This record gives sequence, C-alpha cells and structure tokens, in this order.
Amino acid sequence: MNIELNGKVALVTGASRGIGEQIAKRLGECGAHVLCAARGLDKVTEVAGAITAAGGKATPVELDITGADVRDRIKALIEEHKQIDILVNNAGITADDLFIRMKPEAWDTVIRTNVDSMFHITQEVVKKMIRTKWGRVINITSVVGLMGNPGQVNYSASKAAIVGFTKSLALEIGSRNVTVNAIAPGFIATAMTDVMTDDAKAALESRIAIKRLGTPDDVAHAVCYLASEQASYITGTVLNVSGGLYM
Repeated sequence: MNIELNGKVALVTGASRGIGEQIAKRLGECGAHVLCAARGLDKVTEVAGAITAAGGKATPVELDITGADVRDRIKALIEEHKQIDILVNNAGITADDLFIRMKPEAWDTVIRTNVDSMFHITQEVVKKMIRTKWGRVINITSVVGLMGNPGQVNYSASKAAIVGFTKSLALEIGSRNVTVNAIAPGFIATAMTDVMTDDAKAALESRIAIKRLGTPDDVAHAVCYLASEQASYITGTVLNVSGGLYM
C-alpha cells in the first residue's frame, strides 16, 4: 500500500529518539513536512536533518510540552506553517514505583506530562483542523493502559486516560472530517531493552504471541496508515500493536 502525505504538515512530539524518531522519519518518507518536536533541540535537529537528507521535509522544534507557554508555541507553529494536518501525541514519561510507595510528585509529573500536555496541544491544533475540515490526531497510548501493569499505576492511569480522550474527541469532531485514533504499543525494542539480559528478553518474548519484541518501525508504519486517506473511515479506534501480548 502506497501512502502519500504530500502537502501535509505533521507535528510529532517526543521526536528525538525511539518510537517518536521513527514516526517522524516514516512520515517524512511518506511526503509530509514533519515538525520534529522535543524539549532538547540538538537531537531533533539531527532527526530533521536525516529526514531532509533522505529527500524529505522537516523542521526541528524545541518544545517543552509541560511548559506554561505550550499553547502559545503551538499557535505560533500553526501560524508559521499555515496548518498542522497530522498531530502525533507521542511524548510521555514513566516514574515507576509500587503504588504504596509512590510519591505524589511521581503521580503529578506523569499525569501532567502524559495527559495534561496532550489536552493543551490537541485543543489548539484541532481548532484549525475543524476550520479546514481535515485532520488526523494520533495518540500513542500503551497496552498497559488496557491491561494494567504492577509498579506503573500512574503510567497505566495516564495511558488509560488517553484511550478515553481519544474515543470522546472522535465522537465530537468526526463530522468535521477529523479522525482521532490511538495506538497501543506493547514491548518495543529501544535503548531500554538493549541493556536487558538475554534471559530477561526471552521472558518478555515468551508472553508475546509473535515471540519477538516490536520495533519502532512497527509503530511508525501504523501511524502512517492512520494518517493516510486509506484510513479516512477509521476513528475512535485503539490499534493494538503488541504482537499479541494483549488480546
């Protein structure tokens, strides 16, 4: 399936590494002008440079999604680029601990970063999408938001909130030709899993129907599909990209 996103502007948060970096690169390959956003400018400059070197269009964006000025920054991006057609809310953090020991700060930080920032960014972007009557909002949740995970009450709660956010917003703005979907990755091979022992990796893989960890590309390809015209009749969906870890 040939996905073409020529003429579209895509904003990807958390685009400096891992899943976000690969999402940005794949959107660039499909023809979108990618706004690669992250708190630090150095790494997203490298990501944007890789996209342009491959013949695509990309702009690095320094963006603190928890900053008090995040709405103003998004408004400025929309004004500068005239539109944001595709929004990928990918940025997120963890602060794991057993619930009985979890500090209020760990709860507040995860909810503020993973949920509150998504609200502020999406509200500004969606206003423009509704006026132009075209848009794709793609939120990166997690299978732990669907099935839970010990030691991640705060993270699981934030990812479950993204599911409810996605479905409710999809119902509100579907009539304006704006789709809202979520992707729930499972265990994805990243720098975190690279330092795991072979035994630990084998234990993880034993829980997955496909018997391997996912790759950032597995998630990125799903994002490109949901951003495309081929997915124009899909909204309010949580696409489970977990290799059968959760069914």
